[in-house]
Amino acid sequence: MEQRSVAVVQPELAEDNLGFFRWGSIAGKVLVTTDSGDWVFLTESAFEDLLAGRVVAGHARFEEVQRKGIIRDGLDLDAFAERMGRRNRHVRSGLHVHVVMLTSRCNQGCASCRVAGAPAAGTNGDMRPETAEKIVDLALQSTAPSITFEFQGQGGEPLLNLDVLRHLVDLARVRNQQAAGKTLTFSVLSNFTGMTVEAAEWLIANDVLVCTSLDGPAHVHDANREWKHGSAHAQVVHWIDYLNRRYVELGRDPRVWNIDALLTTTRPMLHAWRDVVDEYVTRGMRSITLRPLNPSAVPRDRWAALGYTAAEYLDFYRHALDYILELNRRGVELVERTASIFLIKILTADDAGVVDLQSPSGAGTAQIAYDCDGRIFPDDDARRLDASGDPFFELGDVRNQTVSGLVQHPTVRAIAAASLLDAQPMCAECWNKPFCGFSPVRNFVTQGDLFGQRPRCFECREHKTVSARLFELLAADGAATSEILKRWASTRPRVGGERALKDAP
Repeated sequence: MEQRSVAVVQPELAEDNLGFFRWGSIAGKVLVTTDSGDWVFLTESAFEDLLAGRVVAGHARFEEVQRKGIIRDGLDLDAFAERMGRRNRHVRSGLHVHVVMLTSRCNQGCASCRVAGAPAAGTNGDMRPETAEKIVDLALQSTAPSITFEFQGQGGEPLLNLDVLRHLVDLARVRNQQAAGKTLTFSVLSNFTGMTVEAAEWLIANDVLVCTSLDGPAHVHDANREWKHGSAHAQVVHWIDYLNRRYVELGRDPRVWNIDALLTTTRPMLHAWRDVVDEYVTRGMRSITLRPLNPSAVPRDRWAALGYTAAEYLDFYRHALDYILELNRRGVELVERTASIFLIKILTADDAGVVDLQSPSGAGTAQIAYDCDGRIFPDDDARRLDASGDPFFELGDVRNQTVSGLVQHPTVRAIAAASLLDAQPMCAECWNKPFCGFSPVRNFVTQGDLFGQRPRCFECREHKTVSARLFELLAADGAATSEILKRWASTRPRVGGERALKDAP
């Protein structure tokens, strides 16, 4: 048998001159990234110079790569450490997001919902006032200076238990004023089919931020969200218009006080990206969040009809993103939130607060979720898994648990260990590592273990593709597009950043 050999050319490497970095090929250039979130594009020849130690004082790129910690010569360790600390400050932020499931009663039949809600009539499945009181007490134990209570609607419509919502908000403010002295934020995610004028005016008067679901034009939204009393889409757009009008009438800052909406992307929508985006523009929305279906939320027997491959979804995402950018160039101000979350990481030293895009994940250390009966879970994916019959991630009960007990819980520690990207095969070497993260809970649902395997991970492909597209746009150096992306990077998620990639009610 003929023997063949392959010649491998080893690049010239001056290891002692180099800092720690990762690299990849984007848009015909070499993208170099560091753990501090700094990055630079280099030509192939400049990258070879970097590896060989030829990027020294006097080289055209020397000052930039020195400042960004890519080479050791003259590295300002204190400045680099400060950037690292700022990028990773979520690990010491404290338990600041408290997702509260007020009821399991629901008045819609959403095709993508895995949780079978209780009947809308009656009070079966409602959180009791005394349970809400225990939640307030537990939340205010946190060392976090700011606390967000988010009233969730996946599997139940929170406005159907408005009395307990009011009770929790009023009590939290009283007890916080008496002792805790924290900054409190309240938000509700509602499908709006249970909204009334009384509820709307109370939410406005009590500074409760409001978010809903809008899946596109009426024929798309109503196909996703069955409502036996008529068109769910008509209800949503009615209350979007009502609340936005009232904010203006009351002189509220429109940059803060406007209705956000989340999108649930199902298979029938993959080719309707233009119609979906146009609907958001028509309704005067300031943002749109393009997200794939969450496998932990969708019934297994419906995935074939509603789900899709990563490649199919990412083709939808790219078309929709490019169209949104085109609209922005025409003067339409519409932020794509998923891109915005990544751009905050790419273009600033900040973090958008999305626990599934943090390393380690903030599930159980920055965010927890409470079921209607007071049981506690590290995040809402874990709570939904329990609702479908698997209590694997339950952390205890609000009546007998403490904040310190939660953050030190073995399950929470396992989630943190599993989501530390530096220790994960493929993640540790990936150029996107400084801007990425994943959910161990979702890995458990889709792959059967907390760590998961990157080649089988939908999130891995999604996050890397979104980042790569944004870097392609930045590498193209078009002034108009760059300004749009910079503006998006200054836009913070308004209703709990940690929800931005999650499924809406």
